[in-house]
Amino acid sequence: MSRIANPNVAAAFAAFPAPVRARLLALRDLIFDAAAATQGVGSVEESLKWGVPAYRAKGGSTVRLGWKAATPDEVAMYFICTTGLVDTFRDLYPRSFRFGGNRALLFPLTGRIQEKALRHCIALALTYHRR
Repeated sequence: MSRIANPNVAAAFAAFPAPVRARLLALRDLIFDAAAATQGVGSVEESLKWGVPAYRAKGGSTVRLGWKAATPDEVAMYFICTTGLVDTFRDLYPRSFRFGGNRALLFPLTGRIQEKALRHCIALALTYHRR
């Protein structure tokens, strides 16, 4: 896992309950891994948007990570709803994820994640404006 350079982002992760933080940090690692493996993505900017960790590459669409106390046993990877990315993910991987409307992929706090499919979805988001 890479170190979190932005102290505000580090504080946001620290504020999550331990099991939530562990799952979100694993998703964070997948974002950086997918970026490194995707041709032309370059560096990924890590910041806070709406108080949650957010990731964006030049020419890409923002990916955010979050959790809500109302759904304590799951975390979410959010995408900008107007991009149609989640609809694309639903078409490509209808059985690989649980979907939150047209804006999120939802993950339980434990268990296996379809990493290959998720890396592809992340790559599509990080290259969205370049396609």
